[in-house]
Amino acid sequence: MSPLSPQVVPRPPAKTESPKAAPAFDAAFRARLCDLLRWRRDVRRFKRDALPEGTIDRLIGLACLAPSVGLSEPWRFVLVDDEARRAAIRANFEACNSEALAMQEPDRAALYARLKLAGLDEAPVQIAVFADRDTSQGSGLGRLTMPETIDYSVVMAIHTLWLAARVEGLGLGWVSILDPARMAETLDVPKDWIFVGHLCVGYPQEEDDRPGLERAGWEHRHAPEGVVIRR
Repeated sequence: MSPLSPQVVPRPPAKTESPKAAPAFDAAFRARLCDLLRWRRDVRRFKRDALPEGTIDRLIGLACLAPSVGLSEPWRFVLVDDEARRAAIRANFEACNSEALAMQEPDRAALYARLKLAGLDEAPVQIAVFADRDTSQGSGLGRLTMPETIDYSVVMAIHTLWLAARVEGLGLGWVSILDPARMAETLDVPKDWIFVGHLCVGYPQEEDDRPGLERAGWEHRHAPEGVVIRR
């Protein structure tokens, strides 16, 4: 068990309770849910305004409602406030981004260079998210043949946090152009944790229901029918 793994405390047998009635999600709610999904964006341009006290704790609490394989809850959130560590993460990004730029085809390199791919300078909150693959919670249920489901569970938590932030008028940017080994070293986390993503959170400078990469001409969405195979 890693140092920060949740400790299992024995509990007395649960009392038998009548099941609660499930809430009814009406047409109006479903329409608003569609709006939420449509307006969730990967934000790169943030205002520098601080978030209200308690916001991040509340959002992480909602993220922890995400499903996890075997109820393992393998997500580990590292709030990065230290300026020296933030500077190291910024340097990590710059090195990896330069390498990625050099690998682009000539006709794409100029466009790539113009893309804003991180909000590291403006976002008031930065959260590095890791997966604890060695957690004993869940007793390995559901991951014998697919151990990567631990990582998938963490991604579900990130997406849940993303939607919860959007509901509060906040934006989230997922920075993936980073060296995972350097991230673990910079943040001094257990060696068996797997880096999943670095999140920038804050108030967006602009709102749009189209992905930024689509607006920039890098890529565009495709019809769902193109990714469905029937057998």
